[in-house]
Amino acid sequence: MLMTFRFSKNSIEKLKGVHPALLLVISRALLYSPTDFSIVQGVRTQAYQDDLYAQGRTKPGNIVTQTRDSRHIGGYAIDFACLKDGAINWDTSLYVPVASAFKKASLELNIPIVCGADWKFADFGHIELDATFYPKET
Repeated sequence: MLMTFRFSKNSIEKLKGVHPALLLVISRALLYSPTDFSIVQGVRTQAYQDDLYAQGRTKPGNIVTQTRDSRHIGGYAIDFACLKDGAINWDTSLYVPVASAFKKASLELNIPIVCGADWKFADFGHIELDATFYPKET
């Protein structure tokens, strides 16, 4: 069943610079997703990634990333948040069906992705292009 969710202006803004193949998957996933979602992060600079990496290590706060070499740099990854009653909801049970919508879109478009929900240390709202097929440009 196709849904009628639409990206907000804020999500559209955060998708600027994201790899075109990933944009196709994201747009198609929005049609299949049983839950509305927004884009909370797209492209990151190396400086921003380094700052995130420092959090919980050399800066106050919780650790939020395990790498300085993020797929967000260059536009190969996005982070999304599920919406419930118009507000961001971090209930992880909402994220698995949305990740399934991304996987369905990926298969349909033949654009391989990796879902953070499948990682040993799950990052439920993370989707990236498979680096084997979409290596970072140097």
